[in-house]
Amino acid sequence: MEKKVNKRRLKFININLLKKVKKHKDEKRRGGIRVYQRASVIIPEFVGITFDVYNGKKMIPVHVTELMVGRKFGEFSPTRTFNGHGSNRK
Repeated sequence: MEKKVNKRRLKFININLLKKVKKHKDEKRRGGIRVYQRASVIIPEFVGITFDVYNGKKMIPVHVTELMVGRKFGEFSPTRTFNGHGSNRK
């Protein structure tokens, strides 16, 4: 299944991240690549690689698939935890 990528959405790709991905593929490392730029867009070269995305507190592992291309890393690592709505204690 091939997905079209919206050209207007491809805004920010960190050059250092591209270098890390090329090095990761050449050396065939097993660990994830650390990503602090949540605004960085996922491109087709990232498919199949696990990234550790920083959410402000800890690194969250994100395994990139074909459906994630064109989206941003920040969409897959939530920064806030939902603890539920207030309870009705009286």
